[in-house]
Amino acid sequence: MAGIYIHIPFCRKRCHYCDFFKSTDFGLKNRLLASLNHEIEIRSSELSSEEINTIYLGGGTPSTLLLGELKELLETIRQNYLVSPDAEITMEANPDDLNQSILSAWKEIGFNRLSIGIQSFSETDLKLMNRRHGVMQAIQSIKWAKNAGFSNLSIDLIYGLPNQTIQEWERNVRIAVELDVQHISAYHLTYHEGTVFYDQLKKGILKELPDELSVQQFEILIRILKEAGFEHYEISNFCKAGMYSRHNSSYWKGRKYLGFGPSAHSFDLNSRRWNVSSIPSYLNGLENGETYSETEILSEQDRYNDSIITGLRTIWGIREEYIRSRFSEPYFAHFQNTKDKYLQAGNISYLSGTVSLSQSGLFISDHIMEDFMVVK
Repeated sequence: MAGIYIHIPFCRKRCHYCDFFKSTDFGLKNRLLASLNHEIEIRSSELSSEEINTIYLGGGTPSTLLLGELKELLETIRQNYLVSPDAEITMEANPDDLNQSILSAWKEIGFNRLSIGIQSFSETDLKLMNRRHGVMQAIQSIKWAKNAGFSNLSIDLIYGLPNQTIQEWERNVRIAVELDVQHISAYHLTYHEGTVFYDQLKKGILKELPDELSVQQFEILIRILKEAGFEHYEISNFCKAGMYSRHNSSYWKGRKYLGFGPSAHSFDLNSRRWNVSSIPSYLNGLENGETYSETEILSEQDRYNDSIITGLRTIWGIREEYIRSRFSEPYFAHFQNTKDKYLQAGNISYLSGTVSLSQSGLFISDHIMEDFMVVK
């Protein structure tokens, strides 16, 4: 089983918190799409015998593309790869790009999962983040998606925003529950260098939410979604029964994937590859047969640390036998010692040979994963 990720690097507007690679200049869009389709074709041998179980269009904002452009990308994949009949095919979308007809058309050409970047149900928060949509657009987009036949809907929310109160965050979560979506991804705001929020933080225009309030918001998120029947299957992800993001889960379970487009990453179990984060350089590489990516062969330490970062953050955890069989004795010994330390503290669970975070461990997950990792 393998996955395909396509990075669409165009946005109509820059959100103040976002550090993903993107551009608001659509002037090179046609050349970019031609190169993207070309990359999909020429790299097909990398997964020639693998069945593709997930396809994910992210960005940037894939929903800015025209229907014909999206259809061509999917057709190029189907012509060059063995795509499973029941493959999960996800489109990331902004609410203001959506209407009933376009959603129905996306469903018809093969998209069966939608991830809508709502981020907040507060007009004040949306303006602070420089989002393009309003609250009513967000709510309406979900209704349209349901009417179009999408039964696998995910929404993104952000908490830990400056001045965001406990009451405001609880209201956000409860609205999300009422909308009856199948999946919710909720991320704590991070001030990434190079973003407007980072600059405003350094200048004192914004102030980080106190840690205790962020923890309370996370607790509220977990409690309300659990009461509503959601499973907390990854630190930031919740779903109704069985409605995991199959694509993202493949990352966390260490499966192969190919990434197409500028800044996209690929993984083949033994190496990582990443495309250049520059549209002109990407185009030059594909159009002139020149290098547009870098590759790193993973050392034993890299592979071990990747297993920690991806596995420990999910409910599936890390099988002790996996570490024993895949890595040399020093790594297994370090894993065992760290496991014993956090097991005694109650921050991890150990059941049937599998190590996973406990409820209390979720709140210090970064620290726990850092301890499990090996640095030489």
